[in-house]
Amino acid sequence: MDYNHREIEQKWQSKWQNDKTFEAKIDNKKPKYYVLDMFPYPSGAGLHVGHPLGYIASDITSRYKRLKGFNVLHPMGYDAYGLPAEQYAIQTGTHPAITTEQNISRYRQQLNLLGLSYDWSREIRTCDPPYYKWTQWTFIQMFNSFYCYDANKALPISELIPAFEAGAAKDLNVACGKRMDFSAEDWAAFSEQEKADVLMNYRLAYLSEALVNWCPQLGTVLANDEVVNGVSVRGGYAVERKSMKQWSLRITAYAERLLEGLERIDWSESLKEIQRNWIGKSKGATVFFELENGEKLEIFTTRADTLFGATFMVLCPEHKIIESITTSERKVEVEAYVKWAKNRSERERLTEVKSVTGVATGSFAIHPLTGKKIPVWVSDYVLAGYGSGAIMAVPAHDSRDFSFARKFDLPIVQVVVPNGESEEDTSLWQESKDSKEGTIINSDFISGLKVKDAINKIINHIESLGIGYGTINYRLRDAIFSRQRYWGEPFPVYYENGVAKTLNEDELPLLLPDIETYLPTESGEPPLARAKDWSHNGNAYDTNTMPGFAGSNAYYLRYMDAHNGIELCSKEANAYWQNVDLYIGGSEHATGHLLYSRFVTKFLFDIGKCCKDEPFAKLINQGMIQGRSSFVYRIKGTNKFVSHNLKDGYQTDALHIDINLVDNDVLDIERFKQWREEYNNATFELEDGKYVCGWEVEKMSKSLYNVQNPDMLVERYGADTLRLYEMFLGPLEQSKPWDTKGIEGVSRFLRKFWRLYHDKDNHFVISNESASKEELIILHKTIKKVEQDIENFSFNTSVSTFMICVNELTDLKCNKREVLEPLAVLIAPFAPHISEELWSLLGHSETISFAEFPKFDNAYLEQTTFNFPVSINGKTRAFIELDINLSQNDVEKAVMNDETVKKFLGDSAVKRFIYVPKRIINIVV
Repeated sequence: MDYNHREIEQKWQSKWQNDKTFEAKIDNKKPKYYVLDMFPYPSGAGLHVGHPLGYIASDITSRYKRLKGFNVLHPMGYDAYGLPAEQYAIQTGTHPAITTEQNISRYRQQLNLLGLSYDWSREIRTCDPPYYKWTQWTFIQMFNSFYCYDANKALPISELIPAFEAGAAKDLNVACGKRMDFSAEDWAAFSEQEKADVLMNYRLAYLSEALVNWCPQLGTVLANDEVVNGVSVRGGYAVERKSMKQWSLRITAYAERLLEGLERIDWSESLKEIQRNWIGKSKGATVFFELENGEKLEIFTTRADTLFGATFMVLCPEHKIIESITTSERKVEVEAYVKWAKNRSERERLTEVKSVTGVATGSFAIHPLTGKKIPVWVSDYVLAGYGSGAIMAVPAHDSRDFSFARKFDLPIVQVVVPNGESEEDTSLWQESKDSKEGTIINSDFISGLKVKDAINKIINHIESLGIGYGTINYRLRDAIFSRQRYWGEPFPVYYENGVAKTLNEDELPLLLPDIETYLPTESGEPPLARAKDWSHNGNAYDTNTMPGFAGSNAYYLRYMDAHNGIELCSKEANAYWQNVDLYIGGSEHATGHLLYSRFVTKFLFDIGKCCKDEPFAKLINQGMIQGRSSFVYRIKGTNKFVSHNLKDGYQTDALHIDINLVDNDVLDIERFKQWREEYNNATFELEDGKYVCGWEVEKMSKSLYNVQNPDMLVERYGADTLRLYEMFLGPLEQSKPWDTKGIEGVSRFLRKFWRLYHDKDNHFVISNESASKEELIILHKTIKKVEQDIENFSFNTSVSTFMICVNELTDLKCNKREVLEPLAVLIAPFAPHISEELWSLLGHSETISFAEFPKFDNAYLEQTTFNFPVSINGKTRAFIELDINLSQNDVEKAVMNDETVKKFLGDSAVKRFIYVPKRIINIVV
């Protein structure tokens, strides 16, 4: 009987579970290593073969580090709140907790099948009250904190009050919604509501009017990445931009620290660059343009040197000043445009660079340096999220301003001449000149200066006039933290006489109440408004819930001390585990989860709740395993299908079909006809008696019928085979197509590996005699390569190395314990079940999980001999292995005394003896 993967894998999975093999405890005698997967949202579809790619890679690293003597923390849990479960609840009436529990059970079963070495004793679920208690607690800490730029950290909000009492509000160097200036007497006279409003302006978790993506059909606010082309990703419903009172987190206060921290973590440069661009640091100037009605319009520019080239102003459609400055004759057109533009997503507005739209307000601004009147327009190419939502348009030197000016016949004045060019007639230009280097022209006192010098001089000038100042701007916007959903963490907030107050810590968690239906109320309030008798001493609770990312911001800390009911994580646990040494997950989280998690970690660091201000020391984005879709070709207007290589003779539609109906691109016609009723009476035009399907590599998706279920593969080939094959497909960080045909080869390799330890009758046979030098060379060559590969996360080349090793040892008929015992340990991180079984057969009672990783001995790879080809008059006649350290005289003696050489020389006289070390010996006769 050959290797029985079903029996062996079930045996060891049960033993690991019963023995709690992978439970991690603080052990100050060992170095720690914390490995974490981005925890999954448990969907009803379960896992397909693409999902485990990162999990297998992190498990290989975890098992390897244990073998290297590290105390490894490798936990798993579930990001259990989310819109899909809520939508299912709306459709069926089933409580989201029920479907979430069912989905988690399915995920857990599938993950266990793969032999992943998780510490399940630390499992967390974001929807469990003992967990979301700490999400609510973190929100309260932010509500009670502000950010001080002088201290460069978060401080208690109460520390602002003495400054207010002293009349120093205007002198505060702190993060806030707007700069405030009030006297000590004003503060003393403020009502409780007015004081609360002032403090809200500084809180890190604050309530304010915000422009949001509102989806009426879903009845909730959506994040930017939940909206594509103006519709919701979930359901494809129309989304509109709307101003609503929302909770937000003041992540912008940490913008500079978020940038600086990128220099201290081991992430890919591309991922760091995505975050740098999202944060969007710009050095420039704030300039004030006075409007005809006396109001001032604030703009931010990175090119103060082009101030004299500003020929019009542009406001974003959301700008609050539009209503007050629009003239009566322009009112109808402006209102219509604003309504249309506000409902377009930022993504649409940023990507549609070739088409510009806009409308004139009828008002003018006064240029602060020339005194000229310049028109004020509204256009959706200006975003509310950048600067003040208003720009000075310099069409000669900005491509979108240029397009706008051309479309609406606005002036274009050149003020920068790029190096090597001369001033030109702008009416002849086909595009703007966006050069960041050159000489200034048509700009009064800065004409003739280089760009950099001109920027500095202009900023000094506007500061002296009091019409602006040099500043730094960030593209990063505060994170909107409210959702009008049911299935999420309730805010620990109630309203007393209109003032938002948080619960005391000993009142947490605030439980999610039961409600009868999960839709918004008839008056448009969030679903939680349906809860009965849900209040704090008669004061209504906030009826919003936190967004999906709320529970994932600090979950890595909770894993360190998952059952602590007193604090998020004890100082002892955090001091030991510190932060995540290796984090593996998808690159799609670059600007969402990863940015927010870094922000929350820095806040918790500020208040003394964690010892590191970066959560993830090293991060790897695993690539995607793509599906191999199969197609059939239906002749248009018929129910007849034509084989792939015959389709060009017809007009056909290519239709996706279930890949399980196809074997080696050949369709099982009878199963296909039974697959869907509409194909019951289908007819087929075959080639060579077969229906050949087309194929294409695409994203693995249920809708494309190309999803491969890992359970079926584990049942057929075993988890160890699946683990090795997923790693063998290619480099971890690259996307690669799935092809089930390739798994057969890996399965054969594992059986061949098993046979090294067994005879032809499948009896375990190991020899205790000493290994040969050749066998030891193979072993140590493998140890060296595999260790290097794991350290470099090059798991695909490790699998290749194992295959070469097993082939070479099989050729030598090696069954020596001296070789095969360390080999079992070496492959254990990749194929843990088969290695555990072999380890047990080798006589060990303890798990292989904590054996010692084989030590590489370079002596076996150092070349001490060389097999020299010996040529006589240019023809190779013999091969002689000689010590490479022999002198030429000793080499000559050894060769001339060799029987084969003597035979070919006969009585011939030797004219020359040529010796080239480590290459060749040539005898000339």
